[in-house]
Amino acid sequence: MEHEQLRMTGLGPGPDAMMRIVAYFDGLGESAADADTVVRRAAALAQCGVGARLASGAVVRRGPQGDRPGGQPGGMPAGDREVWLERTGPAHPLDPVLLDRLSHTLRMLEVRTPSRSDLHLGDPALVEVLLSDTEQRTDRGRAVELSGLDPGRDVRVLALYADRVGPVLELIERLCPGRLVRSAPIDGLTAVLTQTPVEDRTLCDALHSALADAVPAPPRPAQGRARGPWIGVGERMSVYAAPTSWAQARRALRFASSTVYGRRAVAFGRLGPLDLLADVPPGRLLGARGIAHINALAATATGAQDVDTLEAFCVYGSLRRTAAELHVHHSTVASRLARVEAETDWDLGNSIDRFVATLVLMMRRMALSSAELAAAEGAAAEGAAVDGGTRADGGTGEAAGDTA
Repeated sequence: MEHEQLRMTGLGPGPDAMMRIVAYFDGLGESAADADTVVRRAAALAQCGVGARLASGAVVRRGPQGDRPGGQPGGMPAGDREVWLERTGPAHPLDPVLLDRLSHTLRMLEVRTPSRSDLHLGDPALVEVLLSDTEQRTDRGRAVELSGLDPGRDVRVLALYADRVGPVLELIERLCPGRLVRSAPIDGLTAVLTQTPVEDRTLCDALHSALADAVPAPPRPAQGRARGPWIGVGERMSVYAAPTSWAQARRALRFASSTVYGRRAVAFGRLGPLDLLADVPPGRLLGARGIAHINALAATATGAQDVDTLEAFCVYGSLRRTAAELHVHHSTVASRLARVEAETDWDLGNSIDRFVATLVLMMRRMALSSAELAAAEGAAAEGAAVDGGTRADGGTGEAAGDTA
């Protein structure tokens, strides 16, 4: 398509090039693109940073690769609705034409938006409407339109827990290139919507690997240290069934962990019957006999090392593979596992006992993660009560990670 291939470096200063820019933005205006998508496409055309301040007050900025430019906006003029380029090199002769058509296209998007609602383009509240199962279908349909989602394509919802949300959202965008991504903070988490067709296994493996590389796990849970970022992944379904995908994502998030052998990203569709564990209260998980034994063993330095070795063994399945991964002799692995067997009365050579050990370790990770997630949800609820219902992003849409 024209708007995907046109670049300023390939254009001269003549009237033909000017008409191509006009057609470029006309095509965007006639599509289902939202304000963020229009700014992103403009940045790709200009091959430099582009920004816009919408009538709502939201500021949207994009770099030439669809990234978010760092630092303060450069060249931002005054006014209620303005656009600007953030060039570091010489200006292009047709820069004024680009800015004029960008401004015109953004105005057209707002004109075709019904004024009877307080929702607007780029508003993170759109995500809340899409994920609420109490909204009317007409309101949800309008939120779909304003969000730029294609009502004819399935949507997938991710539940993200992280202290620093921005870098993880950028990572998700890189793993879903060319796909729409919308996000908003909800109950201590960040809800992320995307219409990427990538399968569960492929997406989760890519997310897990990227997060594990970006934030390496400590040898064992550290007191006072956040164990995120984690991601729960709901199944793909109709945009009007997004609340169901959101509920699935939150359930899957309980299985995520950033311990050495935990999974940073977990897909609901791959849990199968393990999903039943999400209904077990965290306190009951911690009180289970096998978990209590493991926690007691891990209370000492030597015992913690033995538990780490047990987790590795349950992952790799053999003494020699485990020894190779831990960079120790296989006899050392055997000695550590023997101490665990003595403490728990498990026979790790028995398939049933080995399954129980694997399940106990999973439930232990779930208990640790669930406790932190509950604390984050409680803090979010307390903050909302203090704010008296004021939106956490101040109503600008900028801090909520509204991205494409």
